[in-house]
Amino acid sequence: MRTTTVLALTASLLSTTKAFTIRQKEDAGAPKVVSLQTERRFVPDPVAQNRLRRRKGEGETTLENAIGGYYINVTIGTPGGIFSLHLDTGSADTWVNAPSSSLCQAKSRPCGYSGTYSANDSSTYEYISNNFDITYVDGSGARGDYASDTFTIGDNIILDRLQFGIGYSSTNAQGLVGIGYALSEVQTRAGLPAYNNLPVQMVADGLINSNAYSIWLNDLDAPYGTILFGGVDPAKYEGDLLTLPVQTPQKGVYRNLMVTMTGLSLSQSHYSFNGDGGNTTQVSEDNLALAVLLDTGSTLTYLHRDLVRPLYDAIGVTIMPNPQGELDGYVPCSFRSSSKSVIFSFTSELQITVPMDELVLNQTTNGKLPRMPDGVTDACLFGIQERNGTGSNTLGDTFLRSAYVVFDLDNNEISMAQTKFNATTTEVREIKKGKGGVPGAKAVENPVEATSGLSDDQGGIYENGAAGELRMGMGMAWGLLVGVAMVFLGL
Repeated sequence: MRTTTVLALTASLLSTTKAFTIRQKEDAGAPKVVSLQTERRFVPDPVAQNRLRRRKGEGETTLENAIGGYYINVTIGTPGGIFSLHLDTGSADTWVNAPSSSLCQAKSRPCGYSGTYSANDSSTYEYISNNFDITYVDGSGARGDYASDTFTIGDNIILDRLQFGIGYSSTNAQGLVGIGYALSEVQTRAGLPAYNNLPVQMVADGLINSNAYSIWLNDLDAPYGTILFGGVDPAKYEGDLLTLPVQTPQKGVYRNLMVTMTGLSLSQSHYSFNGDGGNTTQVSEDNLALAVLLDTGSTLTYLHRDLVRPLYDAIGVTIMPNPQGELDGYVPCSFRSSSKSVIFSFTSELQITVPMDELVLNQTTNGKLPRMPDGVTDACLFGIQERNGTGSNTLGDTFLRSAYVVFDLDNNEISMAQTKFNATTTEVREIKKGKGGVPGAKAVENPVEATSGLSDDQGGIYENGAAGELRMGMGMAWGLLVGVAMVFLGL
């Protein structure tokens, strides 16, 4: 049964991500926007990949993956090989596995769905260094070289050179494309300068004007979403697009895409993105000023106990063991039809409403749902879970699907609005270089500085170098789980 489950999970990730572009590099008259279609991958047992926590000293890493993740197709090398890579705003490096990795050589070929890179097979490959060394606190990770090669996104947007990592030794079956701040790259922890990661290189090549992009994930049932590099689409959101400053523990040094969350409440209305006339129950303290990470690499949302437990009490969430014996929050699957919603506040002006049907997630083991304590009612995983230990407070995909988010890394700002689910029209506009370059975005009048949730390690998650520890995106954690399973099964 263990073998069957692993093979089924691997097979579910074999489809390719559709991608397209709305601008060609040589078309100087068109907006400098590159649009990619993201594909959501589904995993039948979320908690099996959800949390593998290991503590070392003062740091703690959270290895997470649940209900899949969001992927884009890229082509690397000459001739080009196709890769399906997990899109991650919480990291900065792009990396792929080498076929010689012992993990990738397992009989079940766990790296097949993401792809493997053979340096000697590409005539445009260039070696850079052997500094690619991602080591997680439990000893897992990937190690190998930094290289550069041609890198194609969409149909025909070609970057002549992009630096990326090659995992010659790896315990993670899938590759990843990190689009966060370049200062969070692996090699910076080794004292080396940051290199041009994907969005920075796109600016350098003249494909987009600014290191900025917007993400529309669509709803829980939608297989596809969109990321616009250098652009924003007002047709995909409703209300005002409001701008917050990125929060950082060290003034002027930006490594993580964090903003200040000022409130959490439960509404009786399904889609009440401007509040519902007082028909809400506040579950957070009045003076909340919590730094939260906006991370597409995390498929669940994790908040500290003081926020989660009152929310659970208000909703009726039950804490019980998951299939791995850890405690998680569950609700009856029938809650999916509830009219209630959870409201995340960032100022009095900016609130994002997450309807209950976006927070009730199927979790199956061998095709079966768990049961509530009555032994009869089907149980579903709740999309907001309690953060353990010192891990960062993270707004993952269960939040991000309900928000249209613009990440402006050049100006250290993040703009958000309530998403428009299943929008059928498009109004793509170019993000210009410089302050105020995001079309239609307005700065909030009184942004709140975070008083908690910030630390030098950004939640106990490190990024290589001498410390030998790295933040791990959820997609990479799924790769780790598969790798551990391969070893356990002797495949």
